[in-house]
Amino acid sequence: MSPVLESTARALLRRIAVEQAESRLPSLTAAVVRDGRIAWFGSRGRVEGAAPTETTQYRIGSITKSMVATVVMRLRDEDRLDLLDPIGKHLPGTPVGEVTVAQLLSHTAGLTAEPPGQWWERTPGMPVEELIGLLGPETARHRPGRRFHYSNVGFALLGELVARHRGVNWAQAVRAEVLEPLGMSQTTSRPRAPHATGYAVHPWADVLLPEPEHDALAMAPAGQLWSTPADLARWAAFLAGETAGVLDPATLAEMREPAIVDDGDAWTGGFGLGLQLARAGGRRLAGHSGSMPGFLSTVWADPSDRTGVLFMANATSGASRTLLTELLAILDEHEPRLPAEWEPTPADADLLELTGPWYWGPSAYTLRLLPDRGLSLDLIGGGGRASRFVAQADGTWLGLDGYYAGETLRLVRRADGSPDHLDLNTFVFTRTPYDPAAEVPGGVDGDGWRG
Repeated sequence: MSPVLESTARALLRRIAVEQAESRLPSLTAAVVRDGRIAWFGSRGRVEGAAPTETTQYRIGSITKSMVATVVMRLRDEDRLDLLDPIGKHLPGTPVGEVTVAQLLSHTAGLTAEPPGQWWERTPGMPVEELIGLLGPETARHRPGRRFHYSNVGFALLGELVARHRGVNWAQAVRAEVLEPLGMSQTTSRPRAPHATGYAVHPWADVLLPEPEHDALAMAPAGQLWSTPADLARWAAFLAGETAGVLDPATLAEMREPAIVDDGDAWTGGFGLGLQLARAGGRRLAGHSGSMPGFLSTVWADPSDRTGVLFMANATSGASRTLLTELLAILDEHEPRLPAEWEPTPADADLLELTGPWYWGPSAYTLRLLPDRGLSLDLIGGGGRASRFVAQADGTWLGLDGYYAGETLRLVRRADGSPDHLDLNTFVFTRTPYDPAAEVPGGVDGDGWRG
């Protein structure tokens, strides 16, 4: 994908210029990623007297959690653990050992948000053994699985889980298994030059206060890493689908699935497995925000069109929560992505005869072909229990999404080999509504349809 048009670049730059000026950020960088590459980069403000560049380091805070979660999912894929395992199976003696790995990843374990002791983000860290020793019954704030409750403590435990399975500390595991394969060579546990200094901006005067930086030790998996716009762009590309062998694409898709929402039925924000989720402007976004003393950052990715967006700033507070979604809106307004060109796809004759209308009782569905002998079953008019299905070696199809995710679709043929009906986990779909000639569990009224 080529860089954005000059008019688009101007609109994007103006948006971050307004943000840096009105939010009083010492410096601000932002980037748009398309098809795995930076399509636009912009910056405002100064770092050590010069405009920040794509290689200027900022602390990325809780974006660290998503990278730790990626290693946890690799362990799952290697059968080293199960997401339903209680954490106590891997960290014996932990006082909250009954909560599961999946609950920790999705912040549904009910654990306290912050560790005991002093404000961990602003004070030197403690070893993990000391942290675990300080945890007690009060660490559990809610019944596990009941609700979303963000927990930095939970990711301290996940970082130790990674360390015990890999035999190295969490940061070494993340570097070897995530950062290096993705080419994120400028992402480090402690800052390296050139890096931005973290500042607090006085609420009523235009003056700065340098913020502390230290090794968080046990709490480091919750927010230790430093990165650059160029490296974070590679992370955005990963979240959008450029997995580079780090994760199976199906595993990454699993991480992006909503495990919990935190703002009601018509959710706009939620959480998957180590990833924050959002819906904005017709997009479904996955990524994470980051906040540590002196620094703010966020990265979002939309895998549907392989687009990502990110920002990094060296201020404790002030950046707008809508900055990135507004940058995406500018991109959509100025350069909406063209749909892929349609072209014919070969289809087997035995599948072509299955296409068209099918009926689940009186409800009319249509069956369409997908690549690789896949099928799509949709209610005519929209809505309903629509699902896509992938072909299996035994001649059945497995549901990929929607109501029938994980369920089996089977074609039942007549004695002469012609299609009779579809059996979808006991539901029968026929070529006519309640076909009296088909086997319909429960029977069909003998008098048939009537006026």
